Amino acid sequence: MARNQPAAGAAPAPVSITSADVARLAGVSRATVSFVLNDTQGHRVSAGTRERVLAAARQLGYVPNATARSLRAGRSNLVLMPVSVSAVGRLVSDWADELYSELERYGYTAVLHAGRFADPLDAARAWAELRPTAVVALDGDRFTAQAADVLRRAGVRGLLAFAARPVEGVHTVRFDHAQVGATAAQHLIGRGRTRIGVVMPQERGLDTLARPRLAGAQSVAARHMATVTPVELSHTRESAVDLARRWRDLRLDGVFAYNDEYAALLMHALLAEGLSVPQDVAIVGCDDLVLSALQEPPLTTVRLDLPSPARIADALHELIETGRTAPVPAIEPVLVQRRTT
Repeated sequence: MARNQPAAGAAPAPVSITSADVARLAGVSRATVSFVLNDTQGHRVSAGTRERVLAAARQLGYVPNATARSLRAGRSNLVLMPVSVSAVGRLVSDWADELYSELERYGYTAVLHAGRFADPLDAARAWAELRPTAVVALDGDRFTAQAADVLRRAGVRGLLAFAARPVEGVHTVRFDHAQVGATAAQHLIGRGRTRIGVVMPQERGLDTLARPRLAGAQSVAARHMATVTPVELSHTRESAVDLARRWRDLRLDGVFAYNDEYAALLMHALLAEGLSVPQDVAIVGCDDLVLSALQEPPLTTVRLDLPSPARIADALHELIETGRTAPVPAIEPVLVQRRTT
């Protein structure tokens, strides 16, 4: 059997539809197809011709080749957002969804990259292989100057990271998760709580945010007559019930529960176990989701005032086009007191 012949009974390999096929069906040149499908400015194409090209593309199921288009343009339109899928809570996922729309205004396509790398340089090399025009690191604390250099050498024009400290070669938006934990702990201690638990989510990827929040709570407790105990919790009913049953043995009178979702889960398990909130246990969440105010009792939380997606899209576009942009204000945690404390 010839090497390139399909085995008997095997389905034939799919044929790739090209712009030449679209041009042939529409009765126009490939250049005209390119002008229409790429919406190229400065080239006049009649309405009738444009509709013939679009109809032919629809009929054939033609999809432009992004790689080829990037080669012609000298850069891609991809904005890469490295992020752990499990780390994307409701607050960030809603914010990111708006960011996608704002980036589309400039013709960019945002893609999530969920790869995991212990070494920031390995991560940067993997991102660079995709040749994005920009990278937005939501967890920028692991970004390094060396990683930024790898990306720039690969042609990445815009680098923006949310991080506790400035990163050389990266436009940094300050977001210190230690401040989040410190804000929650300071409030609990101010409400008379001295034995504070800090939830450490067991879902993959969340430790990169949970560890600095724990450290922030510990730093505040160290200045007061208070202790901080990390408590493991998975986002499942079984895990919450197990922790609630052990709560009296832990002798904790307050808890910072990482975010509102874990806080609500734990609170309902504690109430079911016969503990009173806030009399026996004061609870603080984070993110100020709509559900936090609807809990019974309503949940005290730490609000995170994220910069608007439009502001980030504008800044990123300026970085791509000019290499510079105005500073974006830091994300400051704000305590919102309700009845769980």
